[in-house]
Amino acid sequence: MAKLFLIMGKSASGKDTLYKDIVVRFGDGLGTVVPYTTRPIREGEQEGVEYHFITESKMHELDDAGKVIEKRCYQTVYGPWYYLTADDGQIDLSRRSSILIVTPAAYGKLRDYFGAENVVPLYVETEDGLRLARALKRERAQKHPKYEEMCRRFLADAEDFSEEKLCELGIGRRFTNDQYDRVLNELCDVIKKESGDA
Repeated sequence: MAKLFLIMGKSASGKDTLYKDIVVRFGDGLGTVVPYTTRPIREGEQEGVEYHFITESKMHELDDAGKVIEKRCYQTVYGPWYYLTADDGQIDLSRRSSILIVTPAAYGKLRDYFGAENVVPLYVETEDGLRLARALKRERAQKHPKYEEMCRRFLADAEDFSEEKLCELGIGRRFTNDQYDRVLNELCDVIKKESGDA
């Protein structure tokens, strides 16, 4: 049976790399969902791959059309940045399972929209010191590093991924990203089992 798999984890937890490798491993058997954002594109990102990079006016068009499932606004040091998931045909559980990277708040809204029985949370954890080192390395590689924003995200994650919030959402199972191949295999095994492919 088709499911919506929602990967979440704090900034620089490795969720983006895991997502990409899961997508490669499952190929066409697992649909991908590209979310939308109003934030500027980063070095190495491509439109329609990591995100659909849109203007605020385009976001309001989607909202007015009733297409927005969930939307978040982050007050960054560069002004407000919006992230959203739209009901734009990318998720069709009558055809196949899909996978998407989300926050805990987005997980709650998507679970309510599609039904808890159709949504599987995949929460990836990584030790904070390692996450900070990864985030700094990634930011240094940018043409115009945004260190203040990196620090804001790191601190905001402590609240967004608090044990209290995870517990409220019923997110109990954790996938510890300390040995990459092991955690990738664990995630793939869950996806196979939940999709009925095991």
